[in-house]
Amino acid sequence: MKRTFVILSLLVVCIAWNLQAQMAPTAAPSMSGDIKQAYNQIKNNLTLAAAKMPEEGYSFQPTKEERNFGGWVAHVADSQTTTCSRIAGAQRTLNAASKTSKADLIAALKESFDACDPVYAALTDANAADAVAAGRAQRPRLTVLAGNISHDNECYGSMAVYLRLKGIVPPSTEAMGQMPGMQMPGRGQMPPAGQAPPNR
Repeated sequence: MKRTFVILSLLVVCIAWNLQAQMAPTAAPSMSGDIKQAYNQIKNNLTLAAAKMPEEGYSFQPTKEERNFGGWVAHVADSQTTTCSRIAGAQRTLNAASKTSKADLIAALKESFDACDPVYAALTDANAADAVAAGRAQRPRLTVLAGNISHDNECYGSMAVYLRLKGIVPPSTEAMGQMPGMQMPGRGQMPPAGQAPPNR
């Protein structure tokens, strides 16, 4: 009897869930919507990473062959400004690479996002294939904007390692640790520099 009740209960839940899923409006897949979501995610990660690194960390470079942390922030700012202003029809340069202080580099990063925000906002599925200037060639708008996001993610990957080396949890990891069901023992906490993480 108890087993029959459990099976019937599960059946009722499944039917109710199926009816709710059928009644809920489902948005059609959108290339432009996905690109905008990816852009906002990397924008958030880069902005928070730049804010989390302390001033003295901006000159940190793991080896002499690598950019320092501030150099990565400047590289993102310069690259984004060039890409997005070109698509907007008025190419300009930011010259963030000439800056060294945390405040100046964060301001340059914000300026680059200010240049990119309207360009991504203007992207639609209808204009995604339109040709835009990309260096010396013309390429589809969607391809250029996706390429900018890919480049931003590569840069953020390096910046996240620098944060880890300084004992700072990268923003993307911190966000994952705050998601329901994604919390793990020790997630979101880094041991002091030079100290091994606890065995868990």
